[in-house]
Amino acid sequence: MSDATLPHTPRAWRRRMWALSWPIMLSNATVPLVGAVDTAVVGHWQDPAAIGAVAIGALIFTCFAWIFGFLRMGTTGFIAQAWGAGALAEVSATTVRALLLAWLLALSLLLVQLPLRELALGILGADAGVATLARQYYRVRVWGLPAALTHLVVLGTLFGLQRMRAALVTQLVLNGLHIALALLLVRGWGWGVPGVALATVLGEYTAAGLGAWLVWRHLQRLHCPWPRKGLVDRQRLRVLWHVNANLLLRTLCVQATSFAFTATGARLGTVTLAANAVLMHFVHVMTFSVDGFAHAAEALAGRAYGAGDRPAFRAALRSAMVLAALVAMGFSVVYLVAGRTLIGWLSGLDSVRTAAAIYLPWAVLAPLVSVWAYLLDGIYLGATRTTEMRNGMVLALAVYGLCVWVSLPHLGNHGLWLSMLIFLLMRGATLGWWYPRLERCLA
Repeated sequence: MSDATLPHTPRAWRRRMWALSWPIMLSNATVPLVGAVDTAVVGHWQDPAAIGAVAIGALIFTCFAWIFGFLRMGTTGFIAQAWGAGALAEVSATTVRALLLAWLLALSLLLVQLPLRELALGILGADAGVATLARQYYRVRVWGLPAALTHLVVLGTLFGLQRMRAALVTQLVLNGLHIALALLLVRGWGWGVPGVALATVLGEYTAAGLGAWLVWRHLQRLHCPWPRKGLVDRQRLRVLWHVNANLLLRTLCVQATSFAFTATGARLGTVTLAANAVLMHFVHVMTFSVDGFAHAAEALAGRAYGAGDRPAFRAALRSAMVLAALVAMGFSVVYLVAGRTLIGWLSGLDSVRTAAAIYLPWAVLAPLVSVWAYLLDGIYLGATRTTEMRNGMVLALAVYGLCVWVSLPHLGNHGLWLSMLIFLLMRGATLGWWYPRLERCLA
């Protein structure tokens, strides 16, 4: 089916949704697999502090990427809508604006890198041994930020243009190179935690350069004119600020939850921290895979929204819901049947394996609970309706904090996992409640 047309039947919509989703699912699945390899290469040392340090160090930079994830999310929605409306000059202008913003943000982060490091480590509250190794990781990884933020813009543009296979290529290069270098630098040369960080940085710069070239090539194929006057359009800049500010606040709420989860686990002990890190790889693999349908729905719904096509907008949601639910159930079955084996692959420490097995049922439930939040995120992002996303996330965070406060003294780490799943459930429930309001905008 041509990218220039939207499907006309439910079956055609599902086929199109799958065609757009599978490259994202494959590329996204490699992201947490990289983290799993990082855990594995240091997880067979006789020191759980190494696992905790890589988990905490990677979490800090994952937070940076997620906090500035509006560079990807906002870009996709704006480009999909501009393409649907036939405004090709705005497609180019959106890409250039996002790139300039990414480079400005990366420079700002580099200038304040040391205070940010100490603030993050202080919030996470790891013990002295873990914190020392995490600083080594940070010292290397921070220099990859310009490439990492550029890559977010690259993905946003490619997703908006429904060029999912090109996005897949950049992700496979990034993650494949990272895995190969991590094995070489850590297992082969014994560089330890800094070697893991260096492997990431080298992969990020390679992927950013390749991705920028792919974006330029696809814009040329669409005959998108080079932006000259539209870059400083005040109305578009106001809309950009509104959307990105909402996405930033929403993402800060997500990261506050993630930081709180990791920090609380750290205070429950190094072994609990390591066990949670192992199980969160299960959650991340599922999340990034199911998120493929959200990204595809984002591109299709965004284009339908830009064209004012309400039936197409509805069809994008329905087709994504069916496919995403099936995949989420598949992950739950795999984790139920093979969860203990997967834990063994990720850590050779008996104490960590035993603790992770105790909390495994929460990882089994996570796909069934969280799939709706990720899917509806994609629909709202395609429409760039970020006010509802912001409000729902603030409410979910408040509920999460209450649940932790109530359950942690009585249930310990089980209460922490219960609170996380309630947070994910609340995200989906609030967006579902407000969905009729979104559709009315296309009436």
